[in-house]
Amino acid sequence: MALEAEALEQLRCFLDREAARINHTDFIYNDPVQFLRRFERLQDIEIVAFLSAAIAWGKRKMICDNCEKMLRIMGNSPYEYVMEKAYEELPDINIHRTFFARNFKYMLRGFRSIYSHYGSLNDFAKSVNAGGHETPSWYLVEQMQKVFSEANDGENDSQCLPTQLKNTALKRINMALRWLVRNDGIVDMGVWDCIKPSQLYIPLDVHVGDTVRALGMIERKANDKRTVLEVTDILRRMRPDDPVVYDFALFGIGIGDKYLGLKMDD
Repeated sequence: MALEAEALEQLRCFLDREAARINHTDFIYNDPVQFLRRFERLQDIEIVAFLSAAIAWGKRKMICDNCEKMLRIMGNSPYEYVMEKAYEELPDINIHRTFFARNFKYMLRGFRSIYSHYGSLNDFAKSVNAGGHETPSWYLVEQMQKVFSEANDGENDSQCLPTQLKNTALKRINMALRWLVRNDGIVDMGVWDCIKPSQLYIPLDVHVGDTVRALGMIERKANDKRTVLEVTDILRRMRPDDPVVYDFALFGIGIGDKYLGLKMDD
């Protein structure tokens, strides 16, 4: 469905207000983004971003508790832990719901392979020209999958990186990329330059999907890649340089400031 100019402007004004309300430093303390912000070294931030996003489904308090668990396992030194292969000694404990140490190890082997050849994941993304692709986040995952699979004896793990790239909404990866790429100096960190904020896509989960339908932005029922593309196209009409700032609005609408207990469904 196409929004007329007047309706689009009304929607933009509403979403601008909601985004300003939620995109606030207070948001950090109840959100997984807090864990990235404990670090200054780019490699630490990257590792924590992708690990935190990998377990970002379920109740937010549980997600944050289990992000803390992963940091404790890594001795609060993610990059050293990865490069020293300390993860290989870890028994197959449960980390978060259906995410176990075997999934954790899968990701860290992939990170180590990338860091052994590139200075950072940002450099890796530049090397594959992710920012030059029509859909950078899906293309980056495709390229990461190749490295991760090779580092894990040819295996793929959809708990870590989605495998159905033609259809997946890629919610968790798009959220990690929002943290890493957006650079307004409030919540998101803006430490990557391989992709522009204008190239990001909305992290679409059940709650955001319900919100965009309630606002009349889309009619499709599926929370899939096509819906992500359609919603983000609308957001780009409102804010071409930074469409995903509206993730804060679409997340926050209807829940006031009580976002601690909200489920982050994938």
